Amino acid sequence: MTSAAPAHSVPLIDAVHSVVSSPLLQIASSFSVVLAPLVTHTSLLIFTEDCTGRPQKKAGDPTITDHVSIAELDSVRAVVAELGHPAWDLTVTVARQERPAAVWIAPTGALLVLTDPVLVDSSVGRDEALATIGSLWRLVAVSIQQQVAVASPDYLRDSRMASQDRAQVIADLTDAHSTTLEQLLTTLRSRDAADATARQEATELAVGALVRLRAVSERDRRLAEEPVAKAFERLKADLRPLVRFGECDVQFVDPPENGRALPGEVAHAGRAIVRGAVQSLVNQPGVARLRVQWDCDGENLLIGIRDDGPGTVSLDDPAVRQLSERAIALNGRLTVSGTAGWGSELAVVLPLSAEGLDRSPQAQWQVTERENDVLELLASGARNKTIAHSLSISENTVKFHVANLLRKAGVSNRAELVSAYR
Repeated sequence: MTSAAPAHSVPLIDAVHSVVSSPLLQIASSFSVVLAPLVTHTSLLIFTEDCTGRPQKKAGDPTITDHVSIAELDSVRAVVAELGHPAWDLTVTVARQERPAAVWIAPTGALLVLTDPVLVDSSVGRDEALATIGSLWRLVAVSIQQQVAVASPDYLRDSRMASQDRAQVIADLTDAHSTTLEQLLTTLRSRDAADATARQEATELAVGALVRLRAVSERDRRLAEEPVAKAFERLKADLRPLVRFGECDVQFVDPPENGRALPGEVAHAGRAIVRGAVQSLVNQPGVARLRVQWDCDGENLLIGIRDDGPGTVSLDDPAVRQLSERAIALNGRLTVSGTAGWGSELAVVLPLSAEGLDRSPQAQWQVTERENDVLELLASGARNKTIAHSLSISENTVKFHVANLLRKAGVSNRAELVSAYR
């Protein structure tokens, strides 16, 4: 006879739905709340390469969450990977201190760390707790991966900026510390320095620090970027079920092997756009062939998707408009062209650099030039009549633009609109 599930498992499984339904930035705190009745912990740390801009998701004690580094979590993951199984009594270094921790690695490669774990129910064994939390973590890790694959334009934009900011900080620190260490090594290696033993020991310490520093910088660079060929292979893997089981012939034109590496957000957005485009195109009547091409000109990821369908696809189609919004979020663009009876072609350009990425509310809401004029006057306190007079339009047209702005900003009244704008 099969034994019943532990009493605590049912509410945990029910509660995990709230975690996988949480926005990416709230997943760590939601998961920490779900696990608290089973195991207390000072912090919950997640490290996933699916989120290149924010590879860490953290909740708990700020003295830990504010200071834990990617290098530390990457080292923890390497230790767990070598063990080959979850562990409870593992001593790890996080936030520059050694702490007891329970750790898991999901099949997606994502790492979960609970620091200072203590079982709440003494009747629950550690092996049982490891298995239960491991099952929940696998669901959460898959949810993270899926959410990143279909991330909203706002998340893509913010993640791109976070990735760029982090890379700049690390580059600046690396340059500064490398210069200091190299100067120290020059001094230590001088024959004029006294005490050869102390000099030798200090030299070895400085060399080791320099090697570790450069390794961390290189690790972060690899985390933030995907080789263009590898990114395209992941895309083909995503579309493999369609290629294998669908009736449509999908042809792939591979990018050059030596193309410039893609920022993680660009690679994610590119794959999401292609997946969405393919799903839309294959649903048209008469489509028997699709051609998907990636290329990189050194400054942009260039994507082309072509079908042999009726040639009626346009930017007015809701699904295509959503794909265009993804491109716009990363300062890119999507264009559509087609010939009746011969097929449609979607062309996407995604810049590899975050320079010029606009984080203003107007850019995030994707307002038109006229809507922006209305918004600026509205924020200055002007009423409809004044706005209409200033822009030489009717009051009804002002009301129309204001209604569009409320909808795009996701607010219900003018006060909330002006507050969000500021």
